[in-house]
Amino acid sequence: MKKFILFLILFVGFFLNAQLPKGKLFIIGGGSRPDFLVDRMVNEAGLKIGDFVAIFPHASEEQDSSFYYANQQFEKRNLKTLDCAFKKDEKLSKSKLDSLKNAKLIYIGGGDQVRFMEIINSNPEVKDLLKSAYLNGKMIAGTSAGAAVMSEVMITGNQLKYKDYENTFDNIEIKNVETKQGLGFITSAVIDQHFVVRSRYNRLLSLIIENPTFKGIGIDEGTAILVKNGLVEVVGKAQVIVFKNPKKSQKIKGDKLGANSILLDIYLNGDKFTL
Repeated sequence: MKKFILFLILFVGFFLNAQLPKGKLFIIGGGSRPDFLVDRMVNEAGLKIGDFVAIFPHASEEQDSSFYYANQQFEKRNLKTLDCAFKKDEKLSKSKLDSLKNAKLIYIGGGDQVRFMEIINSNPEVKDLLKSAYLNGKMIAGTSAGAAVMSEVMITGNQLKYKDYENTFDNIEIKNVETKQGLGFITSAVIDQHFVVRSRYNRLLSLIIENPTFKGIGIDEGTAILVKNGLVEVVGKAQVIVFKNPKKSQKIKGDKLGANSILLDIYLNGDKFTL
């Protein structure tokens, strides 16, 4: 009986490890990126001088400019870069796809996360390649919009009830936070960015009250979370805010949302937590 239990434990452990992605995520909340943050990203990706970084500038209206500014931080570290820019429904050449497969780090720039997903969804081959890279040991990094796309449920930044775009929400109301499908690297939490600087608490609170199975992770500017093996480490100069709704509490009066026992954690550089 003891041998059977031991075998069962080993089997379950092997099965769970087999399901965990072998890669890493480096998710930056936008803004400027201090040198120690970029250095940590490069080191965690296992990059050496002359290695390739694949840059995805698709979230930007001006992909050339987005690539240029991202390229500078890697060129400064004697790394080579691959510009993976393409338009909606455009196919990549075989040589570019082969180069992309060899990149140890894939970096997604800022802009509009909806624009990014529309372009990526138009090219299933590239989308599948991104998923395969993460599952098989590569690092996927992103900043701002490139952070939002990491979760399966992706905040778009738009309000459903109030059509004028605002950096932050001034309400906690039902059916107001617009979401779409992201890349799905994180399935148990929703990522928000520029979080403290732009006071985006109401947005994330609304989301976890209406969707209590998710954690809400708000990453401030100049700050990132490093995700590997289901563990999260904060890297950067500011904070990461995590909201949880463990009791699945939800109250509605009119269109206003309420809840009890919402948990709030504020993490600093070096702090760790689990997904």
